[in-house]
Amino acid sequence: MSLKIARRVLQTELEALQGLLQRLDKTFEEAVELVFAAPGRVVVTGMGKSGLIGQKISATFASTGTPSFFLHPAEAAHGDLGMIVRGDLLLALSYGGETEEINQLLPAAKRLGIPVIALTGNGKSTLAQAADAVLDIRVEREACSLNLAPTASTTAMLAMGDALAIALLERRGFKEEDFALLHPGGRLGKKLQKVEDLMHTGDQLPCVSPGTKMPDVIYEMSRKGMGLTTVVEDSHPAGSGAGRLVGVITDGDLRRLMQKRKKGILELTAAECMSKNPTTVSGDELAGAALHLMEERKITSILVVDSQRRLQGVIHVHDLWTTQLF
Repeated sequence: MSLKIARRVLQTELEALQGLLQRLDKTFEEAVELVFAAPGRVVVTGMGKSGLIGQKISATFASTGTPSFFLHPAEAAHGDLGMIVRGDLLLALSYGGETEEINQLLPAAKRLGIPVIALTGNGKSTLAQAADAVLDIRVEREACSLNLAPTASTTAMLAMGDALAIALLERRGFKEEDFALLHPGGRLGKKLQKVEDLMHTGDQLPCVSPGTKMPDVIYEMSRKGMGLTTVVEDSHPAGSGAGRLVGVITDGDLRRLMQKRKKGILELTAAECMSKNPTTVSGDELAGAALHLMEERKITSILVVDSQRRLQGVIHVHDLWTTQLF
């Protein structure tokens, strides 16, 4: 019995979304342009279940490059109306369009010259008549068997809000880097960290010059404990980096060299033993992309260089594992 009810609810809500899709027209584009042109914030308001949906829509706006906050319409009537200023835009959510607390905000919005976008299922309502753009979210029926509890209508309201936020994201040219700046915490923030935030630099950076003899190369590799050393020209003191990268020597390179040459290894220089084309990335690359590159090439470290191929740092796969990028 419960499965039958669940299927009916989901089917009703699916039909509600299909109805939105069919009715979508140029009014949606007008709404996007209204928000895009607004120099201030998107003030989202709604009562009851619409208010809960409005809080989520506002959060999605704010996290995707459109400054926004939620204003409770009842609190607005008791002083919070001062939170709205010229340049803002009011996004009002009311399925019936006759919510008294929301309609009380409309004169203030007009007085301040604030555009109003309505998400409503009643195109003839007070809210719709006062709005500069109306996004039609009407549904044939609610998923509730009594056709009373807001279910399909709130699903439609949420989906329309998401569509508006994502259309604005693309209209603004919002990129992964912008998203990372707004999500510094949690798993998502870690996934969007940049290589420069995690790489080893300064005294932690294993570094030798091309003329360094192999005993000193091995000592540097052992001392820094990263299983490699970089080889740079314009040599700075070991570990300081900043020279032009010309190669790398790894533990694997040493093992292969010992198998190939039984004697005289310690008489060689770094330039004679190094790999000349190590894998590199720039510091502004996303950490997730660096991890993908390591997995693809089956390596455990990547060297970080600038546009002039000057050494900036080293990032190890363990640095990425500890940030829980998986």
